[in-house]
Order: sequence, then C-alpha cells, then structure tokens
Amino acid sequence: MLAGLLVSTATLSLSSGVAVAQDDPLPSWSEGMPKQSIVDFVSAVTREGTPDFVPPPERIATFDNDGTLWCEQPMYVQLAFALDRVKALAGKHPEWKQKQPFKAVLDNDISALAKSGEKGLVELVMATHTGMSTAEFEKIASDWIATARHPKFKRPYTELVYQPMLELLAYLRANAFKTFIVSGGGIEFMRPWSQKIYGIPPEQVVGSSIKTKFEVDNGHPTLIRLPAIDLVDDGPGKPVGINSHIGRRPIAAFGNSDGDFQMLQWATGQNGRRFGLIVHHTAAEREYAYDRKSPFGRLDKALDAAAANKWVVISMKDDWKRVFAFQ
Repeated sequence: MLAGLLVSTATLSLSSGVAVAQDDPLPSWSEGMPKQSIVDFVSAVTREGTPDFVPPPERIATFDNDGTLWCEQPMYVQLAFALDRVKALAGKHPEWKQKQPFKAVLDNDISALAKSGEKGLVELVMATHTGMSTAEFEKIASDWIATARHPKFKRPYTELVYQPMLELLAYLRANAFKTFIVSGGGIEFMRPWSQKIYGIPPEQVVGSSIKTKFEVDNGHPTLIRLPAIDLVDDGPGKPVGINSHIGRRPIAAFGNSDGDFQMLQWATGQNGRRFGLIVHHTAAEREYAYDRKSPFGRLDKALDAAAANKWVVISMKDDWKRVFAFQ
C-alpha cells in the first residue's frame, strides 16, 4: 500500500472476444446470486453478435481501494502512514508538541485527532507529504509499506488484500477488461505497489493528488510536491477523476462506501449492460463488521440506494469463503 499474490489463471485465448471458460474463475466466492451475477455480466458483454456486447477497448472496470480491495480498519492505511510520518518528523518540529492536530498524534489521542476533522487531516497530509520531490516521496512511502504492520493482524498491510477481489480482477482481465483503481487515497501513495499487489500498473491508478511543479535542481529535472490540493478523488470527485485520467466511462464499478456512490452512479447510469457492486463488511470474526456509523468506510446512502440502482450488495460473511489469502 509484499506478500499479496495475484491468483493465477490458465493461459487463455482472447481472440474470439467471448467470455473465457474456466473451471471456476472465482473459487473464493460462495455459490449464489452475487457470484452468478458477475459471471452473467461478463458473459453478456463479451458475447459477440448480441445487444449486450461491449468491444474490448470499452471494457473499463473501476475499483475503489480502501475497504474494497484491502482492509481499511481501524483506520485508512494512508492515515496510519501520515501518523507515523508525524512521529518521525517530530524532532524537527518541537512546536508540534503543543499544536493540534500534531499534539493529538504525538499523544496517541485518537479522540482529539478525530475532533480535528477533515481540516486537521489535510493539515497532517500537507505537513508530511509535501516539500519534497516525487521520487523522494515514492521512496518514503515504499519503505513504509514494506515494513509497517496492521495492528490487529500483525501482518504487512499488503497481505490484507481481499483474495476474492484478486480473483475478480484476474477474471475481468482474462476477459479483456482494463482494471483501474479509483480511490480517495493519494495517487502517489498507491502507485509504487499497485502493480505488484493487484496487477494494476501505475498509469491505471486514479487517486487524490496534490499540486506539483517542475524544477531543475543542480542540472537535474525534478517534480516538487507542493502544499496544495489538486484533486480530492472521493465522492463526486471520483467521476471527475475518471473522466480526467481514463477518458472513458466505466461499464462496471466496485466500491464499499458512500464515497463510491457517485462512481457507481456514473458507471451504471447509462444505456447498455452495466454492473455495480458494493462490498458490505459483515465478517466480524475474519475481518471487521461495520457500515452506517463507521468513521472509516461509512456505508449508508449507497446501501439504501443499491436496490433501486440494481447494484449487487455482497455480504463479506456469506458470499466470500475467505477474506484473505492466509485464511
């Protein structure tokens, strides 16, 4: 955000444009309506000569990251990164001991940090993610993700990717879909590891971004990260990011929270065969159970709107045989 491995699939021909036949492309999914709806959708849009056929270049699928592809509790992974960065930089900023929200971080006072709200979180990001080159930030983020551990599972965050979703990504790509991450997380935080963990190359990652500027430092051209927001790729910002980065409207979208509501609307609110899916976190023993009242990944408005929009809501407890590869 390195042990998460993509599920392997058989070598298959895509020349016919027809849905690929596999014994079971989604082995970690329980038999039932959600799994069948995925297979039916892929079969429909890849069957040439039918009204539902979608040419391969238009087979765009967008995935939220936090809570959809990997674990987002007890806090967003990038927030955990920002908190660790505050602690690492505190020696250079003695004023932080008395200044909020930095004081809350240094005191491990999560309640006080929560009270700082979005403004406080933005302040943390601006202080810990900017004032350096893009190459420097990539190294810092890559080093952190390689060593950080989840507080509950005591494993690298990159092992807490959802095995059923890895299978889904592979299944879609085997049927000539192009898969994109569209996340509220920082685009340059995700890009260094998205290829290895999800098989999604950096150019297919869309996320929140800060402004950068070009400079020449001692004869070396570089990009400097500035303390200013460029795009918040969450909620209504997701369709904007999709349009800006991808240039095609997706025919399938996958999310887990109200932050994905507009992306699901954008993908499914058009003519032709479309697909929307919401991951509902109901597996308290294997992962977490949360929805309407969670401070991270709140699922309320989108859950109420799912039926009217014909979005599939999957229960992590009932529809997934396992959540993580190590289970």
